Amino acid sequence: MHKLDQYLARQFLIILGFSILGFVSIFVIVDLIENLDRFIDNNVPPHVVVSYYLYTLPWFVSIGLPMSMLISTVISLGNMVKRNEWTALKASGISIYRTAWPLLTIGMFMSLGSFILDNKLVAFGNEKRFEIDRDYVKRKSRHKLKNTLKNVFLQKNTSIHVSLNKYSIKNKKGYDLTWVDLGTTKLQKRIDAKKISWQTDSLKWILTNYSIRDFNDFGVEGSVSLSEKDTMVNLGFTPTEIQRQARKPDELDYFKLTARIKQLKDNGVDTVRWEVTRYLKISFIFTNLIVVLCGIPLVVLKEKNSLSFGAGLSVFVIFGYYVFIKFGQSMGFKGILEPILSAWLGNIVFSIGGIVLLWRART
Repeated sequence: MHKLDQYLARQFLIILGFSILGFVSIFVIVDLIENLDRFIDNNVPPHVVVSYYLYTLPWFVSIGLPMSMLISTVISLGNMVKRNEWTALKASGISIYRTAWPLLTIGMFMSLGSFILDNKLVAFGNEKRFEIDRDYVKRKSRHKLKNTLKNVFLQKNTSIHVSLNKYSIKNKKGYDLTWVDLGTTKLQKRIDAKKISWQTDSLKWILTNYSIRDFNDFGVEGSVSLSEKDTMVNLGFTPTEIQRQARKPDELDYFKLTARIKQLKDNGVDTVRWEVTRYLKISFIFTNLIVVLCGIPLVVLKEKNSLSFGAGLSVFVIFGYYVFIKFGQSMGFKGILEPILSAWLGNIVFSIGGIVLLWRART
């Protein structure tokens, strides 16, 4: 049986390697074609373009790995059925569960490897390529920039933290501001406002429907200023800093994102979107195992047309899975589902489906 495991694993990994290489090549070519005019318009140096795609490679590998895993499962088992090796295995009394074991084991290790990839290389690469995009590509670009930033978080220094639920780049307006000065050990000051607008003449922000609270050295609330009218305040940052320094959850690994959520919660900021993103960083890595679980029965259910049938259904499986991921994410962002449930919805549905299919395909 040890030789069987080696044979299955070798066939699977060879196809997996070629599949990843193929997907990454396609992603790079398509992305380069899409961004080539932007690079030219902004006179981006060639070495910066090369750096941009080197930093992007881990992300391309991450998003291409689940599709490659599914294709490898379908083709490796489909070839066995085509060469009558599957029939020989059944005649020898080897069940589908025993055959699936080495592939599921690879899927589990790939899931663990995906977690390391996402939290070490992808997060770092995203941060670097977003910096390049902000510093070189979007500047003077003839393309329309994304006008709205969501869940903006700035850390001016060790004590001042700023968060905005939404910020309009074009109008230079932010919504649901939370500004806190944590001091050295105790909270010193907190500003909340429904809306802030940048005043170009005074280089200050206009706060609308705001509250300003000062705290003493013991962290006890002292003076409080509440108003539904407008006031002009220097918040210590400019619209340019928001565009350049605001970091997205995708730029943070799981551990940094967890620390950031704790910071935001401690300051009374709504963290639902951040929590959904954090749980997705865990749930998504199991995609590599789930697609293998779903792909095995797709091949053996119809042995006569195993390869074509499995290839056709694999497209449905992978896109259906991503639809459920996005659907759950949307439900989580809107607060309809708990963050952890919204992030794991696709995994739960397709894990149950894969187990049911595997049970029906048993010998």
